Amino acid sequence: MSPKTSKKRRQADFFHICRTCAHGCCTGVRPPLSRRRKQIIREYLQEHGVVIRNPFEKGRYMFPRETENGDCIFLDKTVRKCLIHPVKPETCAAGPITFDIDAEAGKIRWFLKMDKICPLAGPLQKDRVAYRKHVRSAKREIRRLVRDLDAESLHAILAIEEPDTVKIGEEEATSEVLARLKN
Repeated sequence: MSPKTSKKRRQADFFHICRTCAHGCCTGVRPPLSRRRKQIIREYLQEHGVVIRNPFEKGRYMFPRETENGDCIFLDKTVRKCLIHPVKPETCAAGPITFDIDAEAGKIRWFLKMDKICPLAGPLQKDRVAYRKHVRSAKREIRRLVRDLDAESLHAILAIEEPDTVKIGEEEATSEVLARLKN
């Protein structure tokens, strides 16, 4: 799939409820970035003439820099829209689906955030077709992220607690990912 087709597919899979949401998914969340996603974002910014100085920050893992009030540097507060929507971090595109990996059991576990955290969760659950489509898309995004992250970053994000979620499934984790987690 070409990068342009991939960008369109990501955008088509996303729900527009987020634009009007006041819950603050774009505040204080620090979505993880692989080197690959960081490069995709840089190319997108350059391609679209968007200038943001030092857009990334590195703690225990790489993430979009935050403004003074904790908003993601890519959030346009005037229109409540992501400046990099077609190429935004995988966990942003996957919301309200999240994950954890149990290395001992060899499983990646999938979770849905509760309505009180993400207003998209309720409408999504009511529309079974949209739900199945979004879960498929979210899993694809998260699998890509997990595959692309280095071991240190993967360990760091798996240590982050995600309260107020409901388990919606699990599957076998790849041997490559499990090997990285054992290091």
